[in-house]
Amino acid sequence: MRLIAKRCFPRATRVTDRFHVQKLATEALQQIRIKHRWEALDQENDAQEAARANQTAYKPEVLSNGDTLKQLLARSRYALYKKPNKWTQKQKERAELVFERFPDIKRAYELSIELSNIFEKTTDKLYGLTRLAKWHEKVRQSGFKAFNTVARTIENHYQTILNYFDNRSTNASAESFNAKIKAFRAQFRGVRNVEFFLYRLTQLYA
Repeated sequence: MRLIAKRCFPRATRVTDRFHVQKLATEALQQIRIKHRWEALDQENDAQEAARANQTAYKPEVLSNGDTLKQLLARSRYALYKKPNKWTQKQKERAELVFERFPDIKRAYELSIELSNIFEKTTDKLYGLTRLAKWHEKVRQSGFKAFNTVARTIENHYQTILNYFDNRSTNASAESFNAKIKAFRAQFRGVRNVEFFLYRLTQLYA
């Protein structure tokens, strides 16, 4: 794609879409949550085996909101995608319990939200570079391996990432147009004549 853009639009400025950068941070956060969920499942399985060995009934710990620990970690998934001001009451309760039990998830969530705020509230390119550098240092100090991938990606592509702050450009329009093309193609169950298909697209959308 970079080669296509360079040849077809030699004077264009490439911009790394902010949503792809933020998605990496969100996935890193979810990876930490999933790790704790597997640990909770292992602990529950061990407790069930111990109860069977002792011929006693197993009763999992039920938290204040009615969830068990593994349910809490599974059901908090969508709350971690949102900002606190968009949480429902149940999501707020789950988030508070998760953050109380797992401080590393809370710290990872704060890093993810901070990165989102950098893109949302920064309008100056130089200021954006400074804030991203400070965020990178916080990631390094946190010791989260999952976030190191995000930090390295920003470090390797910081020039095109910073270009976002010039005009706050995203690829939303391109994604929208791509969805229209896919829907148009799906109506005819594929394309046999590519040239005629492209001609029809130009007549409809050009």
